[in-house]
Amino acid sequence: MALMITDECINCDVCEPECPNGAITQGDEIYVIDPALCTECVGHYDTSQCVEVCPVDCIIADPNHQESEDQLRAKFERITGGE
Repeated sequence: MALMITDECINCDVCEPECPNGAITQGDEIYVIDPALCTECVGHYDTSQCVEVCPVDCIIADPNHQESEDQLRAKFERITGGE
């Protein structure tokens, strides 16, 4: 499933550069994750890099965008061209 950033976000700017898919951007008040681009780093890393670096643990699974590992891998291949 895609990830989301909760309103506990402190806008520390550490998550955005860690996203290999460019799914994280600055929103109106907090950073946001585009579920169409979020693969939870499947295909790039063993763990979600944004979750690893977040100092306030405000990045969680998005209950509105549930996806299996296979679906995340397919999204990764679509986004990257299978690289």
